[in-house]
Amino acid sequence: MKRALARLALASTLAAPAVGQVVVIEGGRVVPVSGEPIASGTVLLRDGEIAAVGPDVPVPADAVRIDASGKWVTPGLVHAQSRLGLVEVSSVRGTADSAVSDDPIAAAFNVFEGLNPASGLIPVSRGGGVTTALAIPTGGIISGQSVVIDLAGETIEDMVVSSPAAMMLHLDEQAAGLAGGSRAELMALVRRLFAEARSWQTRPDDFQPWQRDTDATPSDLEALVPVLDGELAVFVDANRRSDIENALRLAEDHDLRLVVTGGKEAWQSAPRLAELGTAVVINPLDNIPRYDGLRARLDNGALLETAGVPVVIIEADVPNARNLRWAAGNAVANGMSWAGAFRAITLTAAEAIGVGERYGSLEPGKVANVVIWSGDPMELGTAVERVFIRGVETSTANRQNLLLNRYLGER
Repeated sequence: MKRALARLALASTLAAPAVGQVVVIEGGRVVPVSGEPIASGTVLLRDGEIAAVGPDVPVPADAVRIDASGKWVTPGLVHAQSRLGLVEVSSVRGTADSAVSDDPIAAAFNVFEGLNPASGLIPVSRGGGVTTALAIPTGGIISGQSVVIDLAGETIEDMVVSSPAAMMLHLDEQAAGLAGGSRAELMALVRRLFAEARSWQTRPDDFQPWQRDTDATPSDLEALVPVLDGELAVFVDANRRSDIENALRLAEDHDLRLVVTGGKEAWQSAPRLAELGTAVVINPLDNIPRYDGLRARLDNGALLETAGVPVVIIEADVPNARNLRWAAGNAVANGMSWAGAFRAITLTAAEAIGVGERYGSLEPGKVANVVIWSGDPMELGTAVERVFIRGVETSTANRQNLLLNRYLGER
C-alpha cells in the first residue's frame, strides 16, 4: 500500500498541459509516424494536446497560425536511454548524479531528485529536436529506477512525465565481474534477488536480515516487487547472444516486461525477440568487436527490423543526445527503412519507455510535443526551426548556437 501511494504521489506531481492555447501548424509535410505522411497537412494544438491532424482541418478563429510550407512537421524525438539532467560533464564527478558508488544492487535508487532542470545539455538536446527522454541510472548490477522527462520546465515536477519508469539491470561482462567474475554466478545472484523480493513481499514484517542471501536492503527488495508483478518494465543491458538469451529466459521465468539494451549481437536472436515482441535499444554505430559482443555489426538495426523486432535507436554519447536524428540516419545508411528508423526515435521509443499512449506520434489526444524542421530530420543540413513541448513553443537557444552567433557577429 505504501509503495502504491508513493507512486500515486509522484504521478500527481506531473505538470499540467498548457490551457487555453490554440496553435495551428499548416502547409508543411506532416509525418504522423502512426500513419502515412501528409504532403500538405495541418496540425492543431489545443490545451497542450494534439487536437487534430490531417490535410483539411478546420481552423478556429482564435488560433495562432504558423505557416510551415516547405518544411517538415513531426512529433518530438524520444531519447530512450539518456542521462539528460543527471550528467553535465562525465569526467567531473560533481556534475554526475546518475550512479550510486560502491553499491552493485541499488534497486531502491531513483534518479528523480538528482535531476537538474537547469542543465545546459537540455536546451542543446532540445535544439536537436529531442523533446522527451528516459533519464537512467548507471553502474552496478542493478542501477536503479529511471524516469521519463520532457525537456522543458523550471522544476523537477514540471519536467517529469513518469517516475519510476523502468528498472535498470545489467547482464554484461562488467556486471559479471561485480558478481564474482562469472556470468553464471551473475544469473544466480539475480535469481536469488528475485526470490528474496518475493519473500519480502509475502511477509515484510517478519523478514529478517539473516534470511537474506544477498546484500540487498529491504528497500531494494521492495523496489523489485513492481518489476516481478509486471507493473514496472526492466531494461536489461546485454550484448552477447548468450546474455540476451539469458535475459529472455529470466523474463519468461518471472513474467517480466523486458526491454533489451545494448544488443550488439541481437541480430542473432532476432527470431526469438520478434516472437516475444521484445524491444531492443541499439546504438547503430556500435560495430567494434569486443569480447562482450564479437559479432557487432552496422546492419544490426536493419536485420532486427526485417525480422519484426521493435527497434529503438539511441545516441550513446552522453553530451550529444542532440545527434539522435543522425544516429537514426546512420541506421538508414546501413539498411533500415526511413520509416522504421524514424519510428525508432519516436513512437517505438515512447512505447519502450511506457509512454506510447501519450507520446511519439501526431495523433489526437496525444501530448503536443511537435517539431518543425527545415527539411528531412535525418539530413545533415536540416535545422530545427520551432519546438513545441506540451503545446507551448519552447526556445531552441542554447550555449552552442549562442556562442556561434556571438562569434559570427564579431567578424
